[in-house]
Amino acid sequence: MPVKTFKPYTPSRRFIEIADFSNLSDIRPEKSLVIGQRKKGGRNNTGQIMVRHRGGGHRRLLRLVDFLRRDFWGVPATVASIEYDPNRNAHLAKLHFANGAKRYVLHADGVRVGDVLMNGPEAPIRSGNALPLVSIPEGSYIHAVELTPGKGAVMARAAGAQVQLMAKGEVYVTLRLPSGETRLVSKECMATLGQVGNIEANALTIGNAGRNRHLGWKPHVRGTAMNAVDHPHGGGRGKSKGMNIPRSPWNQKAKGFKTRPKKIWSWMILQDRRKAKMLIGQQVSTGA
Repeated sequence: MPVKTFKPYTPSRRFIEIADFSNLSDIRPEKSLVIGQRKKGGRNNTGQIMVRHRGGGHRRLLRLVDFLRRDFWGVPATVASIEYDPNRNAHLAKLHFANGAKRYVLHADGVRVGDVLMNGPEAPIRSGNALPLVSIPEGSYIHAVELTPGKGAVMARAAGAQVQLMAKGEVYVTLRLPSGETRLVSKECMATLGQVGNIEANALTIGNAGRNRHLGWKPHVRGTAMNAVDHPHGGGRGKSKGMNIPRSPWNQKAKGFKTRPKKIWSWMILQDRRKAKMLIGQQVSTGA
């Protein structure tokens, strides 16, 4: 994905970077695969703000993305277009199946318009095809991975994400996630071969506040700039956190405090992501 920069005719324009969408198809989204959505501003069904700093933003249509990839097993599908999706940083590929059906799927890196993709255990081993984990060779890189068979992909869906299939067992396969975590997943779960496209999406610089407002993000206020009644870091004379460790506005520890609940499937996590990062840091410091 080429990155486009601008002549700095304003101070903020000097740092703005946008994606060059020359590799995308210049067409309108498929009407049968989009629905309108009403903005909620981070509020739940009772009107209470659950996600702060959300509001405004450009109008968007919600693309109905096929995260199941369980329809039309063995039916070839042609990539009709590669399209922009305002709701995610990954691009979408529109598939036209041989039986006339149309679906949006996540665009895998290397997939181009005119390529033929397929779902199911008999699909060829190539980027963009979706297969059960049991049918994917060990060492392969995959994305859009299910955690529960038949419930749709939940892991590795962002731009540039990929998971490596490390080993296979009788019931489970071992996956290494982008966070460094190693865990077990049922071999009947579906996954898509390859890496999610638009790899350089996270390298772009927003550049100015107005661009974030178009994305639906309102300004963030630092806790140290608030009064003591509004935040644990607030108050004091001058710039001070009051000798507190970093905390959220609700007084929950913000660094080093485990918030992940111990669920019944915690035994499936073989290597915790935090411990994996600590091991990597130790290897770097020792030069191993």
